[in-house]
Amino acid sequence: MISADTCYMDLSEIIYASTLLFFIFDPFASLPIFISLTKNFSDDDKIKSANRAVLVAGILFVIFVLVGRELLSFFGVTTSGFRIAGGLVLLLMSLEIIFGMNLTRINSENVAWVIIATPILTGPGVITTAIILTTNYGYIVPLIGGLFALLVTWILLHNAVLITRIVGNNVIEIMSKIIGLLIAAIGIEYIMRGGYEFISTLLSIGML
Repeated sequence: MISADTCYMDLSEIIYASTLLFFIFDPFASLPIFISLTKNFSDDDKIKSANRAVLVAGILFVIFVLVGRELLSFFGVTTSGFRIAGGLVLLLMSLEIIFGMNLTRINSENVAWVIIATPILTGPGVITTAIILTTNYGYIVPLIGGLFALLVTWILLHNAVLITRIVGNNVIEIMSKIIGLLIAAIGIEYIMRGGYEFISTLLSIGML
């Protein structure tokens, strides 16, 4: 028989995981980026991009919850290396937004599958958190928490068309440049943090 204390503990763990993953997924931060990247898309393409982005982000999250540690170890990839790679992708994306450079060849397909899904939604922070939560609480708790965070993200992105109509294209165009700078800063932060983690690892094992 399951005691009340056990149920309370499980519920508190789920609330903790849901809250933590919600802030790390950060759907409110991904919304203006999504609107900026899809400002020239049709309404149908925006909705399709939102659906695909959340779907791919969810698939990646589930994969890393179930086999995250084994997968990274198999390919010999560290979280610091993944963080640096994600930072480089964000830098390329920011140049596209700010200067109109055709570096990432952004279109309705790869915005959803590459840029928004990862590293914006399922980035190094989410992957690391998924692995840590799985180690601490098992599989069920992080899966429920991730489902909650992705559901809120999908609701926001799915209503990007309505938000665009309310705000207006001119405001979005101005905000796109500002968001481009923010994305560049996030990318540099990823690279710096990944480099710091890599150097710290080398120092800890006496290779530096």
